[in-house]
Amino acid sequence: MLPALAAAVLGLLAAPDGKAQAWTPPAVSSPMFESHPAFDPWTGDLLFVRSDRTFSGWRILKSPCVKGEWTAPAEVPFAGPGVEADPWFAPGGATLYFISTRATGSGKSGDLDIWKVSRTRGGGWGKPERLPEPVNSVAAEWFPRLGADGWLYFGSSRPGGQGKTDIWRAREVRGRWTVENLGPGVNTAGDEYEPLPTPDGQDLIVQAGSDYFVSRSTKAGWGPRVKLGPAINRNGSEIGAAISPSGRSLLFARDLGEKSGELMLAQATLEAWPPACPANAGATITPPKLD
Repeated sequence: MLPALAAAVLGLLAAPDGKAQAWTPPAVSSPMFESHPAFDPWTGDLLFVRSDRTFSGWRILKSPCVKGEWTAPAEVPFAGPGVEADPWFAPGGATLYFISTRATGSGKSGDLDIWKVSRTRGGGWGKPERLPEPVNSVAAEWFPRLGADGWLYFGSSRPGGQGKTDIWRAREVRGRWTVENLGPGVNTAGDEYEPLPTPDGQDLIVQAGSDYFVSRSTKAGWGPRVKLGPAINRNGSEIGAAISPSGRSLLFARDLGEKSGELMLAQATLEAWPPACPANAGATITPPKLD
């Protein structure tokens, strides 16, 4: 019998067309393009990316959670010049990964690198840190996602892969980083650029070309990948997904034409996710203990 989470992910394969519904908190949804949702486990705040209607000019915004409602968004306090996107909280919420061109201030996606920022003991954010080579390269990196296995999964257009752009993973051991390509089970001669490990680390949801796929971890490596259902893969614009802890729900962005990019929710079975903005979020928060 399949583990419960694996079975839930497979339920997304069969989710029929029309099952994905717009998820539009009033303070977040706009005529612009919203994508890449990330829920702050410390504060209940919602981080996301807003860009123009053509999906250009990415910036990371924060919609504060106040007394049960997400409120008007503003740029995150650690914002830098250039373009920035792909926020991702590490488990526990003490560290946030993202991509940025702040090193050059460029607006070109080819200059994107992976950065991280950690909480201070007071609960705020410290100074962002660019991850070193070989994690970053002279090419572009994007979608940093930390897996349950301790590897940091990401996409990159660096040379040495299976095709045009590939999924890679990196891990730091005793101060030294190791980077490896995920291989032909996930990567092809085409474009693979967005990895999303499931919470248990047994499956990897991958954006490849214009569609989402899922690949299963085996003793021999990853793959072969299987295309997710029409509830998710509808018009080829889907991007920036987040998955629920159970694996039954996927929250992602889709270009809806006149409404531009909106967040969409697909569920294999109903569950109380995405998380609600807590009604007591306006109270003083006691941050978890940091090492």
